[in-house]
Amino acid sequence: MARSLNVLRGRWYALRYIAVAAVSMACLAPSIATAQTYPTRPIRLLHGFAAGGAADTMARIVSDSLSKRLGQPVLVEAKPGAGGNLAADAVAKSAPDGHTIGLVTGAHAISGALYKQLAYSPVDSFDMLSTMVYYALVVAVRADHQAKTLADLIAMAKAKPDDLSYGSVGFGSTHHLAGELLNITAGTKMVHVPYRGDALTVTALLAGDVPVVVGTTVLLASQIESGAIRGLAVTSPARTKLLPNVPSAQEAGVKGFDVRTWAGLLVPKGTPPDIVKRLNAEIQSMLADPATKTALETATGGEVRSSTPEEMRALIISETDKWSKVINDAGIPRI
Repeated sequence: MARSLNVLRGRWYALRYIAVAAVSMACLAPSIATAQTYPTRPIRLLHGFAAGGAADTMARIVSDSLSKRLGQPVLVEAKPGAGGNLAADAVAKSAPDGHTIGLVTGAHAISGALYKQLAYSPVDSFDMLSTMVYYALVVAVRADHQAKTLADLIAMAKAKPDDLSYGSVGFGSTHHLAGELLNITAGTKMVHVPYRGDALTVTALLAGDVPVVVGTTVLLASQIESGAIRGLAVTSPARTKLLPNVPSAQEAGVKGFDVRTWAGLLVPKGTPPDIVKRLNAEIQSMLADPATKTALETATGGEVRSSTPEEMRALIISETDKWSKVINDAGIPRI
């Protein structure tokens, strides 16, 4: 009897093992199939900024490189408006199958801090893929401005609070909040003047409509090199390759000041993990390619740096917290 029971027990465990193995293989099969077949059609690459700008230029560099790696066209689609929010919302609401990718910048985290309510969560509505590039901004004045250094500008701003103004690409932009963080850190009260795009801020500065701008290094570099504009400081902790003769804000005496915007790629929440893994691997390979690296750094004046999905998620959370504090301290009304 005991022997019969042992035989039956052995058969039961064997059947149980086979059943568990079958279920496991059934669960694994779709993932394997997805990994082998993805992508099955052209991929959309959405960004939320004007055609011809830095984000659009980056998207087209990425499009060309990823198309070759994935074996399908990667089609760039600009959906400008609301600081990138329209494009982010469109990505969040797309099918989570890896055929829609979003390119976001530092403005993505700022939206989480600035807007009272969004139609999506900047963190929880997406699966992150990787960061791509980090780049600094530059505080600049016209060449004939009295301020020769950032210290001069700060002294002038302190002497006449609310008298000096600075231009940026728009309300709620990284440029805008970099200016407000400078006010907080340096103890000044420069007044923000929003424009619709970097090019208009440069035009306004050269025309004398605004005495100071916070702009991208890549856009202002040629004017700084020509002598038409004076770069007072870059917003990163160290000098940049693009503007080696312009000191950092910390060098100029504003200790602890650090503003670097960034760009990265993400997909809708719920995208199969194997597709996220595949895309992260392809992005890592893309960014390691010397030609792509050079193109991205030339387009932004920044530094290429990839990440894991988890690192990009942590970056967005920390940046949202950082800008929430700046918004609170500066008394900026939330939208």
